[in-house]
Amino acid sequence: MTTAKEIMHPGAECVTGEQTLADAARIMRERHVGALPICGDDQKLLGIVTDRDIVLKCVADGRDPSTVQCLELAAGRPTVIEEDEDADLVLEVMETQQVRRLPVINHPDHKLVGMISEADIARTLPQERVAEFVAAVTAG
Repeated sequence: MTTAKEIMHPGAECVTGEQTLADAARIMRERHVGALPICGDDQKLLGIVTDRDIVLKCVADGRDPSTVQCLELAAGRPTVIEEDEDADLVLEVMETQQVRRLPVINHPDHKLVGMISEADIARTLPQERVAEFVAAVTAG
């Protein structure tokens, strides 16, 4: 049984809710990632900001990314998975929620321990399962 912990990229770097979208964009560029978790002081997940969010919800609206805080784009409660959950559940959650990135939390603290992206899935799981996953996530 492959678990979320075995699939994830450990040590996901967080931004704070008070950091600006410009700060988040610079970190994304430096880390070569398309999303960053937004965490509180206690490493608990508050949301996620993506490169797409920055473009569509800030820049396209004529707003200045150097003045908009990350937490302003953290809409709703983010979908997460616990680190000991099975890979099948990871894929099911990502498919049903139509998300391409999934934060991984530990139990019982509910602190962020990593992130799972499509690339992590492709690197870890059998090719036929990856194909099914990609078809399901891109269908929506």
